[in-house]
Amino acid sequence: MSKFDVDYINLCKRILNEGVEVENRTGVNTIKVPSHHFHFDLSEEFPVLTTKQLYFKAAIIEMLWIYQEQSNDVRWLQERGVKIWDEWEIAEDGYWRATQMLPNEEGVLEKKEVEKYFGEEWAHTIGTAYGWIVKNFQLIDKLIDRLKNNPNDRRMVLSLWQDQFIDTAVLPSCVWSSEWDVTDGKLNCWVHQRSCDVPLGLPFNVTQYATLLSLLAHCTGLEPGTIDWSIKDAHIYVNQVDGIKEQIKRFDEQGHLPAPELWIDPEVRDFYEIDNSRELKHVKVKKYEHMGPIKFPIAQ
Repeated sequence: MSKFDVDYINLCKRILNEGVEVENRTGVNTIKVPSHHFHFDLSEEFPVLTTKQLYFKAAIIEMLWIYQEQSNDVRWLQERGVKIWDEWEIAEDGYWRATQMLPNEEGVLEKKEVEKYFGEEWAHTIGTAYGWIVKNFQLIDKLIDRLKNNPNDRRMVLSLWQDQFIDTAVLPSCVWSSEWDVTDGKLNCWVHQRSCDVPLGLPFNVTQYATLLSLLAHCTGLEPGTIDWSIKDAHIYVNQVDGIKEQIKRFDEQGHLPAPELWIDPEVRDFYEIDNSRELKHVKVKKYEHMGPIKFPIAQ
C-alpha cells in the first residue's frame, strides 16, 4: 500500500489541527506549521499519491525542464501541455505582472498591483531561476561526473538558491537544495524545501525528485536508495481547506491504494537521451490507481 499517502495525510491533519493562520504576499492566508520531515525508501515504494490523482507526466516533464533541458523558457513546457508556470511567465514587453499583498508605509499588508521589469530579452521565461541556475553552474553535469567517478564524494550538493540571482528570478526556488550520496551501491539524497504548498506543490515535488533520483541511479549504474525531505513552512492555503478535507475523508473511509511502479527504458543509459516529449517514451508510471482528481486553487 502507499506509505506516501499515510505520511501525507498525517501532515495535512497536523496542519489543520496544530497550524497557525498567517498572512502572506498572495493575499490568501495560509495555515502553517514551521517544519516537517519525510523519509522515502525507493527500494520499497515509488511515492505517488493515490488519494487524489497526480498528473505525473506534467510533474516529470517539469523536472526534466529543470534538470535535463536546463531551461527557464515557459514555452518549452507549454509545447508539452504543461501550464503550471504560466502565472510566472514574463510578458513580451519584459514585464512580469501580478496582484500581491505588500506592506504599506505602516507595515500593514494591502493588495497592490505588482509590475517588475526584467527586460525584453527575458520574455517568456521565469528569469534567473531553476533550470537557468542548473545550466549556469553546470550542476547536473558535475553531479553525474561525481557519481560515476567519485561516488564517495561528500560534497555532492545542488543549490538552486544563488543570492546574486534572486532579484532577477520571478520566483526563487521553493525546493532549493539537494544533497547526494552513494552508500552500498545505492543513490540517496536529502531535499530541502523552504516553502511548501502542501496540496499542490508537495505531491508534484516528491514524485519529481523520486524520478530524478531513479533516473540518475539508472544512468550511473546505481540502485535507487532513500530520500529524506525537510520542509520549512509547510502550509495549506485557506481556500484549499475544503479540498484537503475531502482528501482526508477519502483516506479515512477508503484507505489508500497500492503504490505504482516507475519503469525506465533499460536501453537508455544517458541522462540526456531520456525522452522529454509529451509521450515520455523512456519513463512510465505503471499500475497507477487513484481516487480521482481534487481541484485546488493556486496562489500567486
